Amino acid sequence: MSWDEDIDEWFRRRWHMPFFGRRFFEDFDKMFEEFFKGIEKEVPKDLVRERRLPDGSVAREFGPFVYGYSVTIGPDGKPVIREFGNVKPSAKPLPFRAPKLGMEVKEEREPLVDVFDEGDSIRVVAELPGVDKSDINIESTEKTMTISASTERRKYNKKIDMPSEIDPASAKASYNNGILEVKIKKAVPTPKGKRIKIE
Repeated sequence: MSWDEDIDEWFRRRWHMPFFGRRFFEDFDKMFEEFFKGIEKEVPKDLVRERRLPDGSVAREFGPFVYGYSVTIGPDGKPVIREFGNVKPSAKPLPFRAPKLGMEVKEEREPLVDVFDEGDSIRVVAELPGVDKSDINIESTEKTMTISASTERRKYNKKIDMPSEIDPASAKASYNNGILEVKIKKAVPTPKGKRIKIE
C-alpha cells in the first residue's frame, strides 16, 4: 500500500470487513512509514544531523520542525490568522487524482508576528528566540517590512504587509528577551499632483 493511494479509497476497501483485524494496523504502520520516508526527502540538509551512539551505530536526527498559528480579530471584526514556523501543510497535485497531502519544510522559519495599528503609527512585535540583536536584519518599504535573522542554529524570515503606508525613516526598534518590537509612523499623505508655474 502506498501513501500516494487515496485515503478515502483505502478506507472504503477495508470498511466492508466486519472487524478491523491485525492487517488494518499493519497497513496503517506501512502508510506512516512511507509518509515519513517522503518527508525525509523534503527536509533541507541543514535540518538533518547524524550522531554516533555508544554501540557504534549512527542515529539521524531531524529538525527542529515548528508550526503554529495565532488568531486575532481585525479592526473590521473578521478573524486574522497568522502562521509561523518552518513547516507548512501543502497539497501537491497528482496526475488525474486528488492532491497528495504533505508538508513543505524550509530551513528558515517564519516568526510569530503581531501587527498593531495605533492611530498615527504601526507597531510590529515578532518573536525571535535564540538570536542576538546583531543577527537581526529589518528592511522596510512604504508598504512592507521584512524581518530576518541568521545564526548557525536558527534562521528566521518573514515579509509583513503593512495595514497602511508607512514612513521607513521613522522606524525605531528594540530587542529584549527574544522579542523584537518595531514602531513606525504612518506615511503622511502628500498631494499627488504638482503645481505648474506659468512663465
